[in-house]
Amino acid sequence: MRRLLPALLVSLLAVVGLSASARAAVVPLPTNPFGNPTGANDWSCRPTAERPEPVVIVHGTFGDKKSLLDDLSSAMVAEGFCVYSLDYGNRGTGEIAASAQQLKDFVTKVLDATGAAKVSMVGHSQGGMMPRYYIKFLGGRQHVDDLVGLSPSNHGTSIVGGPNDPWAGATCPACTEQAAGSPFLTKLNAGDETPGDVSYTQISTKYDEVVVPYTSAFLAAGPRTTNVTIQDSCPDDSAEHVFIPMSRTAIQWVLNALERPGPADPAFTPACAY
Repeated sequence: MRRLLPALLVSLLAVVGLSASARAAVVPLPTNPFGNPTGANDWSCRPTAERPEPVVIVHGTFGDKKSLLDDLSSAMVAEGFCVYSLDYGNRGTGEIAASAQQLKDFVTKVLDATGAAKVSMVGHSQGGMMPRYYIKFLGGRQHVDDLVGLSPSNHGTSIVGGPNDPWAGATCPACTEQAAGSPFLTKLNAGDETPGDVSYTQISTKYDEVVVPYTSAFLAAGPRTTNVTIQDSCPDDSAEHVFIPMSRTAIQWVLNALERPGPADPAFTPACAY
């Protein structure tokens, strides 16, 4: 099932009229019919002294605010965090800069509702990379404490954006922008990859079939940066790109990053359970 899901997504999009042979403009994709991830988007939640930053979950391309994210959300709620999740960018297919503006607006809503000074973010795939645009170009460095990426497309992927890519162009601008070496990523990664006082944690899997090579998820080393691969601590964890948000190993790394000052502790040893 894990390997079939990307193909199932392709089939779904074809059914709603996004065949590669007939596209002239962006076509709205089906909206999220599933509601909120477990425990998330309780607008009456108030941060505590122990958990002062609410956490915003940011889904990936073709994703939504709930799918694949229930285990991650419930784990953070169980640890006392106020958790929020948003839909953005026509299921994350729109131009990434515009999606980052939507994220900025959502963060403002969360800060206003909770009275918090900053949020932390946990993003999957594009959702781990796109917040960096908000941080670097839209003033987010003042409002973000931690950014944790689960297989983030920080340096893009070698499997999208080519001349035979069915998702390139008008149908999925974000796909083209996530191609390795794209103008968007060149701009994003120019100079300091980890600006501000934000703590950056990148969690990868060696079985990633979307962010290729998987090490392109990593950011430049520094005192506020931790790069980890889940199989280095739990070799039998078979989670790949799509299912890494459900990996118990990955979720433990997320919590380690959120519950301590700075990024995740590189010496942390998660319990390996599959």
